[in-house]
Amino acid sequence: MSGVTLEGAIKRYGETQVIHGIDLEIEDGEFCVFVGPSGCGKSTLLRMVAGLEKTSAGTIRIGGRDVTHDDPAERGVAMVFQTYALYPHMTVEENMGFGLKMTGHPKAEIKEKVTEASRILKLDDYLKRKPKALSGGQRQRVAIGRAIVRGPEVFLFDEPLSNLDAELRVDMRVEIARLHKEIGATMIYVTHDQVEAMTLADKIVVLRTGRIEQVGASLDLYRDPDNKFVAGFIGSPSMNFFKGTVEDGSVRVAGLGDALIPADVSLPAPGQTVTVGLRPNHLSIDPDGETHSVDLTESLGGVSYIYLFAPNGDRLIAEVQEDEPAPKDGKVGLRFSPNHAYFFDAGSEQRLR
Repeated sequence: MSGVTLEGAIKRYGETQVIHGIDLEIEDGEFCVFVGPSGCGKSTLLRMVAGLEKTSAGTIRIGGRDVTHDDPAERGVAMVFQTYALYPHMTVEENMGFGLKMTGHPKAEIKEKVTEASRILKLDDYLKRKPKALSGGQRQRVAIGRAIVRGPEVFLFDEPLSNLDAELRVDMRVEIARLHKEIGATMIYVTHDQVEAMTLADKIVVLRTGRIEQVGASLDLYRDPDNKFVAGFIGSPSMNFFKGTVEDGSVRVAGLGDALIPADVSLPAPGQTVTVGLRPNHLSIDPDGETHSVDLTESLGGVSYIYLFAPNGDRLIAEVQEDEPAPKDGKVGLRFSPNHAYFFDAGSEQRLR
């Protein structure tokens, strides 16, 4: 198994630069997830590691070996794509072993590796079936099995679950997490789904417009975001943001009923504006208050999300647990702990600390 290192990695298409000097260290055996909105460069970066996209500048190393200009077949990686790309006329067993067959491996070795991969992925009962006789989740497992039999140094996943329905996505997340635990390989996984990223990753790389915004463990990014973008992207529902006005060590927030929040951070001068963030689970409903208008309530069983309008027009979301009353309409107040508030510079959007 091997780690992956990117040093100053750049990708250009003509005069347009889409990846801007990425420096990243992925440890041996680590599960690293690239996450970000559409167009942030996460799939391009993955394809650069795979060798499917030429690196315009910088260095890519796998296991300490410079592979920047190596062909994909020479890099020791295996990639699982969004589409299954299975041969319809071949059985599961034949699909999984086809790559080794094409490179001249002995039949006995191919059978041994396919048998081991099918055991790991629980595909033993499907080896003689063809893809048309499989569910979407089973086909994706076959695609993963095809990667396993190659014995790569690094596994690369490019949004492999996006074609599956919601229930299958959850099941396959568990399968992939279990696979990583069993084989201990280095894995790099691309997704736009931050919940998927948080449940799978040892390390999350948050990307925006071809640049890294922050790298860290899921809970570190959730609890200690470096900037407003990361704070809003990590966590579901997204963090609420309000305009605040600085007043001698505190911040006045009109969107929270003109509340004055003490701020134990380095604030700009009084009268200047900052952005204040509060997560929905750090807001609670005061049914006796009348500061916010209820717009919509989403009841999901164990939890409800209350969409509200502040008197100044700000929209926000509060989370209510199943044992709390969830208002459907009317006006309510809000309670919150000032200790859970985040403060960001209004211009740079960097966290104030």
